[in-house]
This record gives sequence, structure tokens and C-alpha cells, in this order.
Amino acid sequence: MIPVTVMVAGKGTVSSRIKGHYNARRPPSFSDLYRPIVFWNITYQCNLRCLHCYINALRERSPYELTTEEAVRVSEEMVRIGIPLVIFSGGEPLVREDFWKIVEPMAGKQRPKLSLSTNGTLITRDVAEKLASYGFMYVGISIDSIRPEWHDKFRGVRGAFEATMRGIKNSIDAGLDVGIRTTITRYNVKEVPDILKWAYEHGIRRVSLYILDTVGRGVSIKEWLPTHEQLRWLADMLIEEARKYADSMEILIVRGQFLGFYIADKLAKSREEFLSYIKLLDAQGNCGRKSISIYPDGTVKPCQFIDWVSLGNVREKPLKEILSKKNEAFKPFLEIEKHLRGPRCSACPFRRICGGGSRGRALEATGDPWGDDPLCFIDYHALAQKYGISLSEVL
Repeated sequence: MIPVTVMVAGKGTVSSRIKGHYNARRPPSFSDLYRPIVFWNITYQCNLRCLHCYINALRERSPYELTTEEAVRVSEEMVRIGIPLVIFSGGEPLVREDFWKIVEPMAGKQRPKLSLSTNGTLITRDVAEKLASYGFMYVGISIDSIRPEWHDKFRGVRGAFEATMRGIKNSIDAGLDVGIRTTITRYNVKEVPDILKWAYEHGIRRVSLYILDTVGRGVSIKEWLPTHEQLRWLADMLIEEARKYADSMEILIVRGQFLGFYIADKLAKSREEFLSYIKLLDAQGNCGRKSISIYPDGTVKPCQFIDWVSLGNVREKPLKEILSKKNEAFKPFLEIEKHLRGPRCSACPFRRICGGGSRGRALEATGDPWGDDPLCFIDYHALAQKYGISLSEVL
């Protein structure tokens, strides 16, 4: 995750409320390697049929999902071990009738803090008020275009945009901090300035721009990946837009960590400033490094974008044991700089922080999950020379 607004203006909205105030000179220490943020995909079921769905969501509930009792036990354990933040996701998390029972052990606790990742279509006024009463600090809702017909096409159901808009309004009316999540493709990237303006006018507090990843159904639309030129344009544009909205709305980039180095270079006036931005990016973590994902069947994965790796299963052993230094499956993601072997990633001094970008895109493009992300365009040789960084260093 690249906190663009924090990098540009030293300010955050939702992130500051959750993590406390932080900036390039004082990076956050909200999560750590063995007590990471948890993205909990509590169901495979979804009422939409998104073209890019990373989890290949289903129309019906899978019989392999954790039972209510099993899920409640996991909730109770996350409270005990002090997980800093749990983001409930899916599928569509609100389709589970036992959603509130699963959340109950965490409600009102200091840790974990609670967030919801949703398509927004099921957030009635009552649901929004209940989310607020349970202490949810943030609701992230998917909007991929402010053109209803395009959003509906991408989300696979006619009328999805209208239903999502009702969910956004209900959430804001209930006093919840609301953000939107937009998947960036080569076909909607130029719409981002309009999306930002629209979000600001609708009282949205955060805009997270997810670069399309080739996992799940995303593999079927890999030709939709944005170009290098589009990504440069996006980063340049966001620097200016982040300044414009800094007092009321923050902007983030997700699944394109390498863009953080490009933005850092644009902002830095000295070697010291550049390295302070690098430390800020490092504090955000990456797949398996300060964040993990629990899948509906209890499998723990480095994140929801590395679905071919299992770190263990909460049905078989406690989460604390899975998140242990002794877990051999976990180590490659804590020391990812030792495992990247693409010709670019393996030689890049920033590879530990970046994690090589997307392992899913690398796998699809090269056949090797430890290969190079085809979207990375960073000239790390030039950056290293400019800021006096040895190519043998791993920052």
C-alpha cells in the first residue's frame, strides 16, 4: 500500500484515525511481522459477479467454509493475541447470516480494530447503524467507475451501482468513515480525476486505487492491465490531486508498490528525504509481511493475491502458531528479498520493501511466482546512482 496523501502532504484521514498520525519522518508502527493486519475472507459467496474477482466468488455458499463456531473461535483468538486490525471481506461478507455472531467477540475491543470490505449493495440503514454500534472504524466500498453502466458491467450485475450508492449514503448517514476502492485497468485509468472529484463531493474519506492483479478471475482479463505510460501518468496526476484533497480525503495506491519509489523520487529534494519516504513505504508491509489473509475454509495465505500458497489452516492449528518464526512456509514472505529471482527484481536494492510488486502478475507473465512483475517500470539503476545507494544493498 502506498499512502500517497501522507507522502505528499503528511496527512491522512482514515489511516490516521486507525493507525495514529504518521508521516515520512515518523512511520507508523501499527502492525508487525508476527502480529499482522488480517484480511478475513469469511465467505466465497457473493451477490455480484465481478470480472476481476480474486477469490472466484460463488453464487451459493461453499460447504467448506468455517462454521459459525469455528469462526467465532478464530475471532476470540485474534482478540487474545492482539491482532491490530481485521478487515472483513469475502465474497461479500454481509451475505453470511451469522456475520454479527462472528464479529461479536471483537466488538468494542481496543484490538483488533474493525473494518469492512464490501460491494455496499447490502448495507441498509439498519446494517449501517449496526456496523457503527459494533465499532467498525471504516467501510471500504467498491466503485470502479462513476458511469453506472461501466461499473455494472465490471461488477457483473445490472443495478449494482444504484444499490452501492444507497449503501454509501446509509453508511455516511450512520457516521461511518467511508472509502471507495477502485480497480484500475487500462480502460478506466483516465477516469480517476473524475472519480476523485465525485468521491470528494459525496463525502468519501478515502480512495484506494487497486492496480488490477491477475489472480482468480483477474487472469481472464489480463489484457486489461494498465500500461507503463498510464501508470506514470497516474502517479504524476495523483501527486497533484493528493495536495488538492489533503484536508478531507486521502488517496492510496494498492498492488503497485513500485510506484512508491517513483513518487518518492518526484517528491524528494535530498538523499535524506528520499530515504525517509522509503522508510515510510517499508512500514506499510506487503503480502505476508505485516498482513495476511484468512480464506473462507480457514486456510491462511500471505495475502488474498497469493492464493496458491498456504501458511497453515486455523482448523488445524492456532493462528498464533501459524504466525510463528518456526513456520517454514511463512519465512519466504518475511525474507522475500532472498527469493525473488527475476532479472530485474533480484538485482533491485528496493526489492525487500516492494516485494517485487505483484507475485500474481509475475506468475501469469513469466510462469514463475518469484519472477518479475511486468508492470514495474522503475529504473532502479538510475535511482540508486542518484541517491548514492549501492546496488548490492537491500534497503
